[in-house]
Amino acid sequence: MSATATTETATTETATLGGGCFWCLDAVFRDLKGVTSVHSGYAGGHVPNPSYEMVCGKKTGHAEVVQVTFDPREIGYADLLRVFFAIHDPTTKDRQGNDIGPQYRSIILYHSPEQKAVAEQVMAEVTEAGIWGNPLVTELVLFDRYWPGEAEHQDYFARTPWSGYCQVVIAPKVAKFRKLHADRLKRPAA
Repeated sequence: MSATATTETATTETATLGGGCFWCLDAVFRDLKGVTSVHSGYAGGHVPNPSYEMVCGKKTGHAEVVQVTFDPREIGYADLLRVFFAIHDPTTKDRQGNDIGPQYRSIILYHSPEQKAVAEQVMAEVTEAGIWGNPLVTELVLFDRYWPGEAEHQDYFARTPWSGYCQVVIAPKVAKFRKLHADRLKRPAA
């Protein structure tokens, strides 16, 4: 996949989202009906072709993101964003739990004016509902470039469920998602 690829066809769209560690978002979105692929990588920065180590060094400007390819006939962009806002804290700047740094910021990189308008509407809904109690700090920026993450970061939760991070951080987020959105799962929750 090239650095600028967005993997869209006539029947799919792409969402690029960052909300903490990309492993957490990857694990949730893979279970969502209508999602055809999820890929972890980097976006929103200024350094070409960054590595995980460079992004963790906090000098590239990139966020850890997932590119989610989805079928809008099965799930709309608004519903994808509602899941996004339910699985991370969009009120903490550059932080999700113990993961601290600009690479963990809450960010929506929209691919079209339509996606921007939908994101603004969903953000207003979330704010009005008072779900988080504090103001959203989610960045809403035009998608520019996506840099694929290294192979070891793809589908991390499914490949390493025994790891401490997966058990302590990712598994509770996946469980919360499965409970809140059971009707949206590709397969029944185990």
